[in-house]
Amino acid sequence: MDLNLSILLFSAISFLFYGITSFFSKRMLSEYARWGYKDYRILLGCLQFLGGIGLLVGIVNSTLLTVASFLLTFMMITAVFVRIKIKDSITQMFPAILYTVLNFIILYKSMA
Repeated sequence: MDLNLSILLFSAISFLFYGITSFFSKRMLSEYARWGYKDYRILLGCLQFLGGIGLLVGIVNSTLLTVASFLLTFMMITAVFVRIKIKDSITQMFPAILYTVLNFIILYKSMA
């Protein structure tokens, strides 16, 4: 398996997981409240889940891969700014930064 596919699968599975846990996890409920997005938890969970699906389907549809990776990159950039706004530590910001970079790599490679 090549590195690009590994990054794509890691990101896709992660977003599927985070999307699902947004619906059912008490920890995620408290995190969304801490971030100030408690009322948007279900919507954001759906968008994360759909983004993961979009990456997976994007393996065979390059247009969908570009769109999904762009939207996930934008979502994660927004997440970094939210974490800066609420004064999270760099350690707490790391997952959002990591997924921003990974999805930007996917986006860049999808347009090459």
